[in-house]
Amino acid sequence: MRLGSGTFAACCVAIEVLGVAVFLRGFFPAPVRSSARTEHRAESPAPEPSAGSSSNWTKLPPPLFSKVVIVLIDALRDDFVFGSKGVKFMPYTTYLVEKGASHSFVAEAKPPTVTMPRIKALMTGSLPGFIDVVRNLNSPALLEDNVIRQAKAAGKRIFFYGDETWIKLFPKHFVEYDGTTSFFVSDYTEVDNNVTRHLDKVLKRGDWDVLILHYLGLDHIGHVSGPHSPLIGRKLSEMDGVLMRIHTALLSKERETLLPNLLVLCGDHGMSETGSHGASSTEEVNTPLILISSAFERKPGDMRHPKRVQQTDLAATLAIGLGLPIPKDSVGSLIFPVVEGKPMREQLRFLHLNTVQLSKLLQENVPSYEKDPGFEQFKVSEKMHGNWIKLYLEENNSEVLFNLGTKVLRQYLDALKTLSLSLSTQVAQYDIYSMMVLTLLLLSIPQALRRKAELDVPLSSPVFSLLFYLMFLVLSAIHVIVCTSAESSCYFCGLPWLAACGVMALISALLCAIVSVLTKMFVRGNLPSKNPAHPNSGWSELDLLMVFGTVGHVLSLGASSFVEEEHQTWYFLVNTLCLALSQEIYRSYFLRDDGEPQCCFHVEQGFAGATPALQDRTSCDTREQDRVHMSSSLSEVLRGWEKWMVLASPWLILACCRLLRSLNQTGVQWAHRPDLGHWLTSSDHKAELSVLAALSLLVTFTLVQRGCSPVSKAALALGLLGVYCYRAAIGNVLFPWQQDNRDISKGIIEARFVYVFILGILFTGTKDLLKSQVIAADFKIKTVGLWEIYSGLVLLAALLFRPHNLPVLAFSLLIQTVMSKFIWKPLRHDAAEITVMHYWFGQAFFYFQGNSNNIATVDISAGFVGLDTYVEIPAVFLTAFGTYAGPVLWASHLVHFLSSEASSGSALRHACFCYALIGSIPVSAYIILVTSLRYHLFIWSVFSPKLLYEGMHLLVTAAVCAFFTAMDQTSLTKS
Repeated sequence: MRLGSGTFAACCVAIEVLGVAVFLRGFFPAPVRSSARTEHRAESPAPEPSAGSSSNWTKLPPPLFSKVVIVLIDALRDDFVFGSKGVKFMPYTTYLVEKGASHSFVAEAKPPTVTMPRIKALMTGSLPGFIDVVRNLNSPALLEDNVIRQAKAAGKRIFFYGDETWIKLFPKHFVEYDGTTSFFVSDYTEVDNNVTRHLDKVLKRGDWDVLILHYLGLDHIGHVSGPHSPLIGRKLSEMDGVLMRIHTALLSKERETLLPNLLVLCGDHGMSETGSHGASSTEEVNTPLILISSAFERKPGDMRHPKRVQQTDLAATLAIGLGLPIPKDSVGSLIFPVVEGKPMREQLRFLHLNTVQLSKLLQENVPSYEKDPGFEQFKVSEKMHGNWIKLYLEENNSEVLFNLGTKVLRQYLDALKTLSLSLSTQVAQYDIYSMMVLTLLLLSIPQALRRKAELDVPLSSPVFSLLFYLMFLVLSAIHVIVCTSAESSCYFCGLPWLAACGVMALISALLCAIVSVLTKMFVRGNLPSKNPAHPNSGWSELDLLMVFGTVGHVLSLGASSFVEEEHQTWYFLVNTLCLALSQEIYRSYFLRDDGEPQCCFHVEQGFAGATPALQDRTSCDTREQDRVHMSSSLSEVLRGWEKWMVLASPWLILACCRLLRSLNQTGVQWAHRPDLGHWLTSSDHKAELSVLAALSLLVTFTLVQRGCSPVSKAALALGLLGVYCYRAAIGNVLFPWQQDNRDISKGIIEARFVYVFILGILFTGTKDLLKSQVIAADFKIKTVGLWEIYSGLVLLAALLFRPHNLPVLAFSLLIQTVMSKFIWKPLRHDAAEITVMHYWFGQAFFYFQGNSNNIATVDISAGFVGLDTYVEIPAVFLTAFGTYAGPVLWASHLVHFLSSEASSGSALRHACFCYALIGSIPVSAYIILVTSLRYHLFIWSVFSPKLLYEGMHLLVTAAVCAFFTAMDQTSLTKS
C-alpha cells in the first residue's frame, strides 16, 4: 500500500500513543495490598502475646477519644503554621502549639503531592501509585481498607463538608455531607464559606462521631497568586478563627462525655514557591500535623518542638484513637506521643497490634519476609512482650517490670520503623509484560525523505505470510503462559480474549513490516542518507549539529540532574543553533566561488519576490553545491537594511533568548533564585508589569495582523484589548486611571468577550481552508486561512498566559518573523532543517514559559479562565494548551510557512515525517531508560513526572501530525 510519508508518520505516532498508554499502565505499579478483601467480615484482632500463660485481652482496646474533628486545609505548608506567618496570622494555633494541650509534627507527604492521592494516604495509610496524579481529575471510589470504612462499619456517624473529592472516594459513607468543587481555583471565598456555614449548627449537635472539614481557599490562592500573596495572610487568619471556634466547642462538650475529644489540624500537601504543587520539593512535601486534645497534658514550661512523621502514620493513629482495626494496607506506624500517657500495658498492646498488621502485610508482599530485619525485630519484640505479660499477670510491680516494659517499648518502636520502611520500598513492582515501543519510523527514513515523499507500507504481504502466523502463535503462547502462571496478573491478562488477540495481531503485523523494510533496505542497498533523492548529497555543519544535538539530548535523559534541568539543554541547543546560523550567513555573504555555475537560485525584487524557498532542486547535482552557490550571491542580492538584518538576525535572536532566560527561573537547582518574573509580579511593581503587558500585546498585534484579513485584524485588536481588560479585572494589571484594586472581580465577562473573538478568528480560518479545497486555483485563500488559525491560537495563548509571561509570546512571534524573512528564505533551508529548528525553538519556549519536568509548574489556573464553574473538558483542554502553547504555536507556524513557501506538496510530507520522528525518538529512548532505571532512587520524584510529560508531549505531537496530514491532503486535492 502506497502512502505519503506524512500520512504514514501520523499513523505511526497515533499507534505509538496507544503503545505509550499501555506502557504507562504497566510502568506505574500498584502499591502493596493486603490479600484480604475489604468486603469480608473483619478478622479477629491478634491476641496479646503471652509466655506460658493465657492472656485475657483478645479484643480491640476501647477508643481513646469520644469525638474526632479533622480540619484539613488544602496546601497548608508547615511554615504557614510553625513559621513567621503562623505567629503573625494564626495566634490561637501558635498558642496551642507552644503552650496548649497538643502534639505538633511535620508530616512528610510522598509525591505526587496532589489532593486525591494524599487523601488516600491519610485515610488508608498506604502509598498511592504515582499514576493517581492523573486520576486526581476524576476520583474513583476507594476500594482499599480505610479508616472511614472501618468507622462506618463500627456504627459511627461521619459528617463531611468540603472538597467533593471525599464524596467520590467514599460514596455512601457520610451521614451528612456538602461538597464543593475543588478545581475552580478562581474561587477562594465561597468555597470556604460553604464549609464554615455548617459549623455552628453541627457543633451544637451531638449526633456525630467524626467530623471532617476540607478547606480549599488557601490552595486556590496559591495557584492564582502564589505563597507570598497578601491574600495568604487573610486566609490563615480566617482558618485560625475556625480552629478556635471548633476547639472551644469541643472543650465545652467534654463535660457531657466520659472520654476527651480530638481535634486534628493537617494539610494534604504543601505549596511550592510558585504556588503550585505535585512534585517533591521541601515546600510541597512538608505539612503541619497538630493533634489537640485535653488528654495531652502539658506541664508548665514544657516546650515541644515539632517532630517529623510520615503522613501515612495518621491512619493508624486515628484507628487506635477511635478503637478501630488498623487499615490492612497501611504502611504507617502509630504516632506514639498520642498514647504515651496511657498505662504501660495499653501502650504495648497498641504497638503490638500495629506491628502485627505491618508484619502480615509484609508476609503477603515479600517472598523472603522472614529475612527482613523488621520482621526479625518484630519476632524479638513479641517474645519479650510475652515475658513482660507473664510478669505483669503475676502482679510483679517491681522495677524489673518497668525496665523490661521500657525495653520492649523501644524494641517495638524500632520494629515499626523498620517494617514501615521495608513496606514503603515495595511499591516498585512492575508489569513488564505491558511495555511496548515502536521502531518502524526509524527504518522508513530512506523512503520517507525521497523526493516524492511516498513509500510502500508492507502490510498486505506480511499479513498473508507464514512469519505473521508464526509470530501470532508465539505471542499467544507467551500470553497464555504469563497469564496462567503469574501470581499477579498483568494488564493484558485482564483484557477480553478478542481484544488481546487484536493486540497480538497488531504486534505481529508490525514485526513483519519491520522485517520486510529491513529486507528491502539490505537487498537494494538503500541505506539512510541526508536526502536520498540526491545520492551525492552531503551533510553540512548545520545538519551535523541537528543530528548530534538530538542524540545528545536523548542521551542526557538518562541522568536525573539533566532531567531536572532539561531547560539548560534546550537553551544550549538553540543558542548553538544561532551561532551556527550566524557562521553560515557570514560564510555565504563573504565567501564566493565565481568559477562554479549558480543553480536553483534567482531573486526578483529582493525578498518580496523570492521564489519559493523549498522548491524541488532537480537541476542541482548536490545539495551542498546548491547551498554554497546560491548563498554566494547574497552579497549581490542584499541591499540596505535587508543586508544588515540578515547579518544581525542570529544575534538578535540570541539577545531575545537571553532576556527570556532571565524572565522565569525553572528546573530545581536554581528555581528559588529571584528572576524578572518574581520582580514583576510583586505588588510594588504592578505599574511596570502593566506597561510591559501592554507593550507585549501591542507587539503581538503588530506581528500577527500582517497576514490576517481585515475582519480578523479588527477581531484580533479587540481580543487583545479584552485580554488586558481581563487581567485588569482580576487585579493583575492596572489601567492608567486606576489607582487601586478595589474593583477586583473574577473577570468572567471579559474573558468570555475574548473567547468570542478567538472562536470567530478560528471559524474564519477554518472556513477559508475548506474554501481552498473547493477553489483549487486560489492558493492565497489557504495561506490566509492557516495564518488566521495561527493568529487565533496566539490570541488564546495571550489570554491564558499570566501577564509577566506575555513577553514570551511577543518574543516568540518576533523570532519567528526574523527567521522567516532573514534566515530561512535567503539561505533556502530544506523542509527537514526548518522542521528541526521549529521543534527546537518550540521546546525552548516550553521552558521559557516557566515550565519544567516538575508537575508543580503546571499552571492549572489557565484552565478556569472565563469559567464560573468547573467543567472538566474545557478545563483540561485550556490547561494543556496553556502548558504546551510554545510547541503548539511553533508547529502551527511551521505548517503555515511550509504551505506558503513550498511549490510542491512534498515539503509538508517531509516536515510531518521529520516532526513525528524527532518527537518519537526521545519518547522511545526515555521509555527504555526508565525501564532500566525503575529501581533508581529518584524514579518517583524525577523520572516518573518526566514520563508523564513525555506521554502528553507525544499526544501533542500526534495532534500536530494530524494537522500536517490534513493540510497535505488539501495540497493533493488541489494538485
